[in-house]
Amino acid sequence: MKLRQEDKKKILQCTAIVLAVVCILSAGLLLVHLWEKRQGVDSVPEKDVDALKYNGTDYVINKSVETFLVMGLDKFEGDITTDAYTNDRQADFLMLFVFDNASKKCTALHINRDTMADINKLDITGFKVVATINQQIALAHVYGDGDKTSCRNTADAVSKLLKNVKVDHYISVTMDTVPVFNDLVGGVEVTVTEDFSGIDDTLVKGEKVTLMGEHALNYVRTRRGLEDSSNSTRMGRQKQYLEALYNKTIQCIESDEEFVVNASLAVSDYIVSDRSITQLQELMEKASSYEFSGITSLEGESKMGEKFIEFYPDEESLIKTVVNLFYVEKEND
Repeated sequence: MKLRQEDKKKILQCTAIVLAVVCILSAGLLLVHLWEKRQGVDSVPEKDVDALKYNGTDYVINKSVETFLVMGLDKFEGDITTDAYTNDRQADFLMLFVFDNASKKCTALHINRDTMADINKLDITGFKVVATINQQIALAHVYGDGDKTSCRNTADAVSKLLKNVKVDHYISVTMDTVPVFNDLVGGVEVTVTEDFSGIDDTLVKGEKVTLMGEHALNYVRTRRGLEDSSNSTRMGRQKQYLEALYNKTIQCIESDEEFVVNASLAVSDYIVSDRSITQLQELMEKASSYEFSGITSLEGESKMGEKFIEFYPDEESLIKTVVNLFYVEKEND
């Protein structure tokens, strides 16, 4: 029995989990064609998070801003100190959605997972901070229970990176979701941008392929063993893939009235969030109704550390981004 158009619309609006996943895995990165250059000013702000003077102008925190952190989780195989509460999942993908509820606009900040940042090391209870260490921001999720405690710890690390602005809410999706969702849409076609020889010989540079199953995961996850193993290059590959995934997802929704329901059931076990289903629904409705101002990222330099690549954000770029996203000019009394 076919659903009426109004019933289909209701399902699309109310199936919050799958809408969240689609938006998370695609919408932000997939809107790269809307990318707009950042605007900013020079100089260094004072440390007060609620008010600052920047380039001779007084700014105050924009109280209309609401933030939502999206994390894509993957297995971690490095060395971690054993005197802390830890798990084996790192946040390989980080994107902070910034909603301005006054101007009805949304901007996405794509954060390099290799960004060196101050992160909290937690005790065995997961509640007490026993030390603050400087590591790749992806590792903030390793400290904690692998669930909400780890997500909150990652949100705190992002907050510290962004000069202590508040990260309100979060959601995490494991990378295991990629082949599941990829195959639900019937595969995703891309032109391979790098040489995967010896890693996945089905991925030949320059060839157009339809990614299925683990091959899709290999394409968006792999960086070690490639000619350019930096995360910046992988981020570009992820954008390419997710743009194609978004377009394929839209086709599936339009052609299959059961797709949204089936997708929600398939991916629900891969999600952790501090928001309820109803709250996720409200957030996704907000995201779809707001004007999307583009995707931005921090400029900086990647260096080879003792064992892994480390990304050091440019301080000027960081400050400009913080001011542009989270502050407004102070009104004269």
